[in-house]
Amino acid sequence: MQSNTFSGLFDCRNVITLQRVSSTNEFLKEELSKSTPLPEGTVIMAVDQYAGRGQKGTVWQSEPGKNLTVSLLLMPSFSDPKDQFRLTVAISIALVQWLETLLQTPVRIKWPNDMYVGNQKIGGILIENILKGKVWKSAIIGIGINVNQTAFDPAIDPHTTSVKQILQKDFDLTELLTDLCVLIEQEYEGLKKAAYKSQFAFYTQHLYRLGESHPFLVDGVRVQGVLSGVTETGRLQVDFNGHIVDFDIKEIAFVV
Repeated sequence: MQSNTFSGLFDCRNVITLQRVSSTNEFLKEELSKSTPLPEGTVIMAVDQYAGRGQKGTVWQSEPGKNLTVSLLLMPSFSDPKDQFRLTVAISIALVQWLETLLQTPVRIKWPNDMYVGNQKIGGILIENILKGKVWKSAIIGIGINVNQTAFDPAIDPHTTSVKQILQKDFDLTELLTDLCVLIEQEYEGLKKAAYKSQFAFYTQHLYRLGESHPFLVDGVRVQGVLSGVTETGRLQVDFNGHIVDFDIKEIAFVV
């Protein structure tokens, strides 16, 4: 275990680098369960994360030493637990801004929190919230970004990309994390200062397939609809011939 200090970065100053771990989110949860005194902004960074997770229990595949696989500890006790989606919005738009600056190309959010360049996934977020009664005690922000990896499992390769595949050069993962922390700080502080309306507007404007007609799977049935937005609680809104229906993540799936 190696600890590094990033000066000048709000609470992202405490970075713990692990050479090998099943999941940075699981490691952070285990430390918190031991009542380990970790400050807000602690970052767990893995060189080799061999059992990373995505939404709906999917596996996040990452070649050791090639990608940004981190978990960040935040303590959003200033916010009501019913507003958990607001944190998803803030972290998502920080990632979009960071990636668009790095790549110089449009980046979209595939609801609820995957990052897409064109029709290919470049990264994603998995947020796990810990509540204590009516208090939002902490949030573990898992972030995975494909950076220097260029070969992927054949099952996902056509729909996956990386920073290196787009820009044709390698990047220093620690330097990228430093830049990302600056933008996470910016949006997290904005959330504290009630900037949610502008953050929500940015999130909505950057939704993947916004305003486009595409097939979806609803309860296993393929239907055609137009993605029209999201609700403020994070439910996806789809327009079916003028009738707008909202869904949670377990009720609908994109058809590639």
